[in-house]
Amino acid sequence: MNNKIDVTAPGKKQARGHLHPLTLVQQTATDIFSSMGFEIVDGPEMETEYYNFDALNIPADHPARAMHDTFWLKDKKLMRTHTSPVQIRYMKNLSAGGLPIRIIVPGRVFRYEATDATHEIQFYQLEGLMIGKKINLSNLKGVMEVFFQKFFNNKDIEVRLRPSYFPFVEPGVEVDMRRKNGKWIEIAGAGMVHPKVLENVGIDPREWQGFAFGMGIDRLAILKYKIDDIRLFYSSDLRFIKQF
Repeated sequence: MNNKIDVTAPGKKQARGHLHPLTLVQQTATDIFSSMGFEIVDGPEMETEYYNFDALNIPADHPARAMHDTFWLKDKKLMRTHTSPVQIRYMKNLSAGGLPIRIIVPGRVFRYEATDATHEIQFYQLEGLMIGKKINLSNLKGVMEVFFQKFFNNKDIEVRLRPSYFPFVEPGVEVDMRRKNGKWIEIAGAGMVHPKVLENVGIDPREWQGFAFGMGIDRLAILKYKIDDIRLFYSSDLRFIKQF
């Protein structure tokens, strides 16, 4: 057996690795919010019914539960349907003097629903929470404008708030954005944190108030990279990944 090495033979070129587009979007988003003073926090993907629903003002008989197609496990455990339970965990574990709050929560969530070009059983969310003495919806609008202008690298992006309903905020709003003279696109849900939610985590709603928002990282990636099918993110197709 010939064990000699032919030093004149051409080398094998190694393929360059690529970050997944969802990873790129999450990194970009967290960098922008970090520059605005937001802390990045994380939590478990398997949750309890209390943290995922009850503490967020969504009791067992609340019709909003029908909006969450939940993967139920044993002993009232479930795969989280949003990253909001991380906000509850963070607020309940605040040390003395832990207020005010300014956090974002990126992470994977799960919904038991049919998959198509715009829906998957798993996707990624980015939620934010700001609690202070005088925080209001104008602060929310300002934070959203700064984020979207930096994320899409376009200072002409506009943001508007439309009335909506979510059980954990009051009032609730939909956040729309558009490029100059473009069409409005619904991109996030938000609102002022419901006093009941603050009470559930031991924060006095007569003294403190704030806003929360949530948006899909997959949706941000679709808009940023002009992708027409969410299933491509989970296809493991290297031809797709290598474009980023």
